[in-house]
Amino acid sequence: MKNLSGYLKRYAMESVLAPLFKLLEVILDLMVPLVVARMINIGVAGNDRTYMVQCFGILIGMALLGLAASITAQFFAAKASTGFAADLRQAVFDHIQGFSFTELDTLGADTMITRLTDDINQVQTGVNMGLRLLLRSPFVVFGAMVMAFTIDVKCAWIFAGAIPVLFLVVFAIMLVSIPLFKKAQSALDRVTCLTRENLTGVRVIRAFCREGQSVREFDESSRYLTKLNEFVGRISALLNPLTYVLINIAAVILIDWAAIEVSIGGIAQGDVVALNNYMLQITVELIKLASLIITLNKSVACAGRVSSVLAQPASMAYPAENVKPAEDAQDAVCFDHVGFTYKNAGAPSLTNVSFRAKKGQTIGIIGGTGSGKSTLVSLIPRFYDPQQGTVALDGEDARNYTRETLCEKVGVVQQRAVLFQGTIRDNLRWGNENADDAALWEALEAAQAKEVVEAKPGQLDFQLEQGGRNLSGGQKQRLSIARALVKKPEILILDDSSSALDFATDAALRRSIRNLGYDVTTFLVSQRIACIRQADQILVLDNGSLAGVGTHEQLLESCPLYQEIFDSQFPGERKNAKEGNAQ
Repeated sequence: MKNLSGYLKRYAMESVLAPLFKLLEVILDLMVPLVVARMINIGVAGNDRTYMVQCFGILIGMALLGLAASITAQFFAAKASTGFAADLRQAVFDHIQGFSFTELDTLGADTMITRLTDDINQVQTGVNMGLRLLLRSPFVVFGAMVMAFTIDVKCAWIFAGAIPVLFLVVFAIMLVSIPLFKKAQSALDRVTCLTRENLTGVRVIRAFCREGQSVREFDESSRYLTKLNEFVGRISALLNPLTYVLINIAAVILIDWAAIEVSIGGIAQGDVVALNNYMLQITVELIKLASLIITLNKSVACAGRVSSVLAQPASMAYPAENVKPAEDAQDAVCFDHVGFTYKNAGAPSLTNVSFRAKKGQTIGIIGGTGSGKSTLVSLIPRFYDPQQGTVALDGEDARNYTRETLCEKVGVVQQRAVLFQGTIRDNLRWGNENADDAALWEALEAAQAKEVVEAKPGQLDFQLEQGGRNLSGGQKQRLSIARALVKKPEILILDDSSSALDFATDAALRRSIRNLGYDVTTFLVSQRIACIRQADQILVLDNGSLAGVGTHEQLLESCPLYQEIFDSQFPGERKNAKEGNAQ
């Protein structure tokens, strides 16, 4: 937790007061055996009932004062731990928001969900327990030893010999169990992944009747997690019996030695009771410490996982000030010998890609599955940075723009339509939080979604479920396009975002985008030639390389791959056209 201790700075006072009040409680607990010893040595031995009642009153007062100190310590520890966890969770979330797609792809959503939830909860519990109990146990153990020396030096050496052995056992078990707890949390990541996949893909699972296989996979992962937790639990469980054996051996030696001292008159009977009470206090604290060690081991393991996320640097840096684009720039987007490879990928996704898209043009992008279409358009809003070459917007390298400027300049509608729980109005205003209803309806009309919204109860106030579950695939795509149009971007990227639309709606959408009342450069990624054949320029991709660039007519004449795609979608049309021209 050392790397995360900075998040406790705001709660430094509470972090100091909590153990201080625990120290007060410990001091009061350590005074109890001395009072009991005096009751026996003076009150019982001298049959002085008045003195016994006075001592009893002192014990009651000490108990009440100890209770108040304990409650106060609990309050400060809870305040510090919950505040610490809230700040830490916010810091991790903010840090993740700064990640590029590279870090998000590498870490994975499942492990980040686990670290934001379960791991931080475990760290919070560790901080809470640590502030209240971590110092209490050493206070009591060493305090009991010190108090034993004030009663009888010979008997106190039994305490001095037993305590180092006990702490050695505790340290050894911690050393073994912490790595195992980390492994168990990694197994929890896998369970979280399967849970997420099964819940989000339940319709597909049922459509293919794979419920049985899904249950088996989840059972295997859950069983593996259970075995790991059981194994580390058995190791941690050794703490109690080992400490019990050691402390009981020390207690037997103490009683035997004290009995001899009493018989020769070297020590009073009440002092023996006090020494035995101190030994019992150590026993109770070691029981607490055994449970605390398990909690702290989990917390330390989880703290390491959370710390690793915060230590992960973002691979992208954005300038503090925005660059001023060239006023005479004719090209909205320019790729200059761009090459890109995903992290840990075996082969490049883009190789030596160069093209220019002038302002106001419509650029179609087509190619086979895995040819690099989505990768290419992902470089424009700087979701990734190319390893070779440059991507320029308005004549300036995209890396010279601030994040805010890129978000304003580029509107992206990705393959998978993502909507959020809330009203349609709230979702559309992601594009422009200040947009009025007139602007929202204008965007909906351009995205061919006006009729969809008008048919919903409440229209713009219609509540969407998480992920837009209460909409069809085509409706979600049209609302996603409308959301991008609300901010009126200079560059609009439609990454196969009309795949769920029928041909008539798709054609109407493309006409509407071409006739927008402002100048916009549009990138259309599609598998269908019908969607891009009217584009000013078409890019044909093949395994990450440009196989052809030109208009529909030019590519039909010069690009074999484009001809192959056209013939597969419009069989016989090109042949009939040639025969018609020949006649």
